[in-house]
Amino acid sequence: MTPLSRLTDHELINAFIAGNVNALETLILRHKDKLYSSIHFLIKDKYLAEDIFQDVFIRIIDTMRSGRYTEEGKFLPWAMRIAHNLCVDHFRKVKRTPTIKNSEDQDIFEVLNFTEDSAEDKMIKTQSHHRVREMLDRLPEDQREVIILRHYADMSFKEIAQLTNCSINTALGRMRYGLINLRKMMVQKQIAL
Repeated sequence: MTPLSRLTDHELINAFIAGNVNALETLILRHKDKLYSSIHFLIKDKYLAEDIFQDVFIRIIDTMRSGRYTEEGKFLPWAMRIAHNLCVDHFRKVKRTPTIKNSEDQDIFEVLNFTEDSAEDKMIKTQSHHRVREMLDRLPEDQREVIILRHYADMSFKEIAQLTNCSINTALGRMRYGLINLRKMMVQKQIAL
């Protein structure tokens, strides 16, 4: 029997539907970092991000068990779309738009796995990450969202376009203008990363 970790997403989904709960666990472990990072970046609250992350998989399980899953071979973009929609629903409920705020809670840069650095290197990285976060905060929401999805969730422009309901060219344009705006901010503030 093939180990679950070698199965494709589609094969894991079929195994879960057939009753193998371990297949779902393998699927979650495979994609949890990208999903959680994207949610956390949009929500900016560790505990709320964890709740939404769980809600994403509850929706996924319900959809699979009811036989409504039809996204063959496209599990991650489908799951990202569910996560994105749940984040949007959250902001609609609290009647505000998502912003990236500096936080004392653990943020995405603490989740990323870096090799052990000296105290000086850690301080420099922390300052650089803080500067990047401040600059991202100043970008228009659509540009910030594309940059986050591309660089932190490692999504393709096609996936980003589907998730944000825009064309690939629009997603590319938002990325281009977002990066131009970040460069302008770096020049104006004479920031070197």
